[in-house]
Amino acid sequence: MFERRIPEWLRHAPAPSVRGFATMAGFEAITRGMLISVFPVAMYQALQDAARISFIYFIIGILSLITGLLIPFLARYVPRRWLYSFGALGFVTGCTCAMIGTPETLVLALLLNSMATVTTFVCFNAYVLDYIARIELGKCETLRMVYSAAGWTVGPVLGVSLWTWWPPAPFLVSAFSAAIMLVVFLYLRLGNGKLITRAKAPPPNPIAFLGRFFQQPRLVAGWLFAVIRSCGWWAYVVYLPIFAVENGFGEQLGGVLLSITNAALFLSPVMLRFIQASSIRYSVRIGFLACAVLFTFAGVGEIAPWPAIAALFVASFFLILLDICGGLPFLMAVKPSERTEMSAIYSSFRDVSGIATPGIAWLVLLVAPISGIFAATGVACLLAWGLAGQLHPRLGASRLKPLDADPDPMANLAKTAES
Repeated sequence: MFERRIPEWLRHAPAPSVRGFATMAGFEAITRGMLISVFPVAMYQALQDAARISFIYFIIGILSLITGLLIPFLARYVPRRWLYSFGALGFVTGCTCAMIGTPETLVLALLLNSMATVTTFVCFNAYVLDYIARIELGKCETLRMVYSAAGWTVGPVLGVSLWTWWPPAPFLVSAFSAAIMLVVFLYLRLGNGKLITRAKAPPPNPIAFLGRFFQQPRLVAGWLFAVIRSCGWWAYVVYLPIFAVENGFGEQLGGVLLSITNAALFLSPVMLRFIQASSIRYSVRIGFLACAVLFTFAGVGEIAPWPAIAALFVASFFLILLDICGGLPFLMAVKPSERTEMSAIYSSFRDVSGIATPGIAWLVLLVAPISGIFAATGVACLLAWGLAGQLHPRLGASRLKPLDADPDPMANLAKTAES
């Protein structure tokens, strides 16, 4: 007599949207932001050797890179939804290991955290490229950063404060946030993404698509921008706290500065306006040029520690600008039939920078103080500034309009962001 109806939200999965992806990114920001300033000071307290810490980060970076490159291969046998779920659970497992508190479990926690980051990042970008239109990528990146602002702003200083009060506390909060992130992912029911028929059979091994990547200069340039930008964050996030501790500024300074920096994520819409008013190429170039000057100046840190810290703090705002626009040259050049493979390539920038930065830092520390790492980062940013000069001036503009129809190459993206 009584008809039983299945709830609408169970019969039909919610349509994937920019806001849904931003929500997932927001909980990821809490998960990672809570620990981003804890790991460097905890590692330094356990090992008391910056060069040894750099070597550990170097090895973990290699393992994370291998993990990221294997994701497309694993995706042929393991559904993408399971890969993302395993990545989220990797955060929980890593935090559990860190709560044990020994140097060995702390290193293992850092490894699991890094592998979880690259796994979820590959899957997340593949989902974005599946469900978000090309012209809305700029809006998606901006909203993602706005939703992530709270986690990246409060997380670093709160994480270090909780760690000084009770070491397991920040890891417990991070694990809880990762669990909620997984629940949101399951609620959105993204599945395995959209199925796109290929003109040719998939490559026989996970490394085969590297050839297609190197044949596309725009992808290579966009990937290099991401690598160098990430190296700048590595220098700021990992080595600034160690630099502060070595110069007697305390363990919490790095977390406090990073939290203030991340508060600028709330200014992402304003930065997007700047990009729209100029161009992607100009924004990328001005970001890298400012970072080159400020990081190079911070190379005198042993002589003037406070000015060096101030310069790094200002440079971090330009790194946020690059977070908004630096990935667009790559994302806008990806072919639909190569989304999963190129997402794996793009995500490798984290691991390549995670290999290059501590590897170069390890060599720099053999002959120079820790401030030499900042100078080396400035040189890399200067190289990226030169490379960005090769970007097309109308990158990001609609292809439906002729060259002279719209002098503003970001007009269509502006209209999309306003809607």
